[in-house]
Amino acid sequence: MSFAANFPVMLRTDDGVRIDAAHTPSRGRGDLGIVVAHGFTGSWRDRTARRIVHVLSGFGGVVAFDFRGHGHSGGETTVGDLEVLDLDAAVRHARIIGYSCVAVVGFSMGAAVAVRHAALYRGVDAVAAVSGPARWYYRGTKPMRQVHWAIERPVGRWAARMVKRTRIARGRWDPVPMAPHEAAGLISPTPLLVVHGDADTFFPVDHAHQVFDAAREPKELWIEPGYGHAESAATPALIRRVGAWISTNATKDRTFPA
Repeated sequence: MSFAANFPVMLRTDDGVRIDAAHTPSRGRGDLGIVVAHGFTGSWRDRTARRIVHVLSGFGGVVAFDFRGHGHSGGETTVGDLEVLDLDAAVRHARIIGYSCVAVVGFSMGAAVAVRHAALYRGVDAVAAVSGPARWYYRGTKPMRQVHWAIERPVGRWAARMVKRTRIARGRWDPVPMAPHEAAGLISPTPLLVVHGDADTFFPVDHAHQVFDAAREPKELWIEPGYGHAESAATPALIRRVGAWISTNATKDRTFPA
């Protein structure tokens, strides 16, 4: 499969972190920009991520980027806290290069960041949260216990750096950021799409229901039969459906409450 051409760019966050990103021009709506936020240990340069960008570029221009501590970006990951600054830099870039409507598609950690960003910044026109957690510190599945081992143990952080090129910040959150399900209640009237697989081995479907139930209209919930977790399990057909939902629901003609 050949991918659409992308144009690398280096962004800078409000706290001074360099963010590696790329812009893929639209093959669809000229006014719509779609920002893609990857999951923990991911990168926009991964083949799976580039496949997703290629599909979404059929609906709008795509800005994909590496969160801090990932890939070619600077800094260290805080696993969902300060990453809202990274996403905001990408959203601002999409506006600067001419997209009047900007939507965000987040996967796993990126889904949590996308929901929190929409609540804190009110700067996007639609949000799709795919395979995201509803609450922090979840350890109810083996993969999530492994994630916590990587985050909390020196040998785990070393392994993440060596194997996944992911640099993890030491220490605990202080303060603990707003949980995704709490943030979901604050983003209306921005449309929210929650997508989750019934075969997700990281977060069971009650996470999706908790986010969806906390959100106000407009909102939509897709529980996908047989779908696993995040980018690696997402089929082109599912991504096309997400792109079509964004194209239908993203509009700049919304009034936010004071």
